Formats: sequence, structure tokens, C-alpha cells
Amino acid sequence: MLRQRIVTAAWLAPLMLAGLFGLSGGPFAAFTGLVVLLAAWEWTNLAGVAETSRRLTLVGVLAVLMTLLWWLGAALAVWPLWLAVAGWAINFYWVVHYPAKREQWGSTAARLAMGLWVLLPAWVGFNVLRDSGGVWLLYVLLLVWGADIGAYFCGRAWGRRKLAPGVSPGKSWEGVAGGVAVTLLLALLFAVWQGLGVAAGLGLMVVTAGVTLVSVLGDLLESMLKRFRGIKDSSNLLPGHGGVLDRIDSLTAAVPLFALLSTGML
Repeated sequence: MLRQRIVTAAWLAPLMLAGLFGLSGGPFAAFTGLVVLLAAWEWTNLAGVAETSRRLTLVGVLAVLMTLLWWLGAALAVWPLWLAVAGWAINFYWVVHYPAKREQWGSTAARLAMGLWVLLPAWVGFNVLRDSGGVWLLYVLLLVWGADIGAYFCGRAWGRRKLAPGVSPGKSWEGVAGGVAVTLLLALLFAVWQGLGVAAGLGLMVVTAGVTLVSVLGDLLESMLKRFRGIKDSSNLLPGHGGVLDRIDSLTAAVPLFALLSTGML
């Protein structure tokens, strides 16, 4: 398993970095669109769609919708990001009340709709951040990775109080605090690097803390859906790492919200 993880990471990391920071405009939109469509393929399974032909059709519908948004210029607009705000507010309610409220989202149709407001705004957010020049895209990636690393080590060292035992028993409030601490340090370093003033620097730290907490929600949402479906990974597309969604679940929540909140700093 470890060998598989290393081999996959060895080719995946350079590919993702080249696509995210070596491309712009239409090619970048196509690259991130492909990643989102792979995640959508996995989401159809989380939604309970079994037939391959139906899963392909649903992914195709999302591809057409993304293409239309690009042609209309909506992929660089703010309004699709507000869909994420409303959607993640609903997701938060369902995660907090799992399993009591699962009848509200347990149908295939409801889970497919959930996937729409999770995946589509994430793609839009990637494009908005890349259009700014890429610095803030790099920042939100480092934010999510830093939050994961801080939560992992602090959770292992001091984790006592469970965050959401019914959804993800391994996560703790101490881990969340560690993740926030790491990302606040990142915000301070970025504020100095970018020459932000005191007010803008403080604003970045506030935004960073909020987006860090939302990134945890992204992880919890996928854990909830996998637990509901009785599966460990979203797929086996990435040997040793699970599926695409397993790698970007936190980003689907963090990217659109950060893109929306950081518009004044771009």
C-alpha cells in the first residue's frame, strides 16, 4: 500500500502542479473541469447510481453545464459562488444532525443535487482564483494542506474531544484547533510576503480561519456520504489514495468560499 501511495504521488503531484500553475484561461478551465468531472463520476456512486450508462449521462450533463458557463463568462463571475454559500449551509445542517436528518438527503435525487452545488461552484472558484494570477490559488491550496497537516498531528498528540463521532470518529476538536493554528501562521507569512497592510492582513487571517473551518466541513460531508453508502473510498482511481474526491473534498468547500471572500484582496 505504501509503495502504491508513493508511486501515485510521484506522478500525480507534478501533473497537478503543472496543470494548476502552468495553464491559464481556457486550458486551465478544461484541466480543472476534467478533475471535477472525475469527482462527479465518483459522486454518482455516492448518490447511489449504479448503472454505468446513467452515471456517464449525468457526468455529461455536468460537462455541458460547465461549458455553457464558460461560454457565458459565468465561470469567472461571483454569483455561482453564492450557490456554494447556500449549499454548504445546508450541508452543515445535515452533517451536524447526522444520522437524524438523513431522510432529507438520502434519496438519489437529493444527493445528486448536493453534488451539483458542491462541485460546480468549486470549479468556478478555481477559475476565479487562477484568473487573479495564481497567488491566491496557491494560498488556498497551502491553506487546505496546512489545515490537514496541523489537524493530523495535533489530533494524534492531544485529541480527546470528538468532533463528529457519528460521521468521522477520528477527528477531534483539538485537531481542528491545530489546523487553524497552522493556517493562521500561513496567513501571517502571506500577509508579509504580499506586503499587505495591517487591516488587510487581519482581514486575511479572519478569512483564513473561516475557510479552514469550512474545509473541515468538506471532509466531513464526504465522510458522511461514504458512511451512508457503506464504502471506504470514493473510488480506486488513484491507487493507494482512493478516489479524486478523497483528495479534493476539503477543497470543494474551501475554494469557492475563499474565492468569494477574497475578492477584495485579489
